[in-house]
Amino acid sequence: MVHREIIKNKKFLKNIYEEWYDLFLAEIADIPNNAIVELGSGGGFFKEKKPDVICTDIIDLPTNDLTISALDMPFENNTVGGIFMIDTMHHIPDSEKFLQEVDRVLVKKGKMVMIEPANSLWGRFIYKNFHHEPFAPSGSWTIPSTGPLSGANGALPWIVFIRDNERFKQKFPNLKIESIEFINPLTYLLSGGVSRHQLLPDFTYPAIKGIDRLLSGISKELSMFMVVKVSRT
Repeated sequence: MVHREIIKNKKFLKNIYEEWYDLFLAEIADIPNNAIVELGSGGGFFKEKKPDVICTDIIDLPTNDLTISALDMPFENNTVGGIFMIDTMHHIPDSEKFLQEVDRVLVKKGKMVMIEPANSLWGRFIYKNFHHEPFAPSGSWTIPSTGPLSGANGALPWIVFIRDNERFKQKFPNLKIESIEFINPLTYLLSGGVSRHQLLPDFTYPAIKGIDRLLSGISKELSMFMVVKVSRT
């Protein structure tokens, strides 16, 4: 897969994914011992870190364990311990229907953890001016379903979990937002992502990572991503 090769061959990008997967593993240690599912696995390599994870994508990829839609997951009620995703929710066309599925399949004390674009001052500037996907904080809980990956709103997770927090709580009383953490002001940007060249040499990563953490601590408005953790009560 082209994206997987790009991720694994760009040191900045590979290191970022390694750190994100380590974050997921830390969460898995605290959830019930049920099925662990990654939605939108795409070009990632979470299975190398967690061999028993069920890797899924809506696109039929050779690395999938299951090819599924997040709006119709083939799991029995209350059988999934954890749902993990990177840059996936903002491509799902119907957030309410998706969250109904999450509520249905998660066991009590199960978790959903996602890493998604942040609607911060810095993130909004980058996504609106230098990214190919739409970023519309004024949008709704739905996006046009124009096909896998072609429909998107980078601000969608922010809309659901922050802007419309009260609506979320009213509609999903069994789901509780545990935390929202704002991260990675620079590392992903300087990695070039999957579509651009890495902007700095490999050996600078530790220094940039340190600056990243410093900036994240100063203000969430300097972030590019957010980690959203939702548990089922």
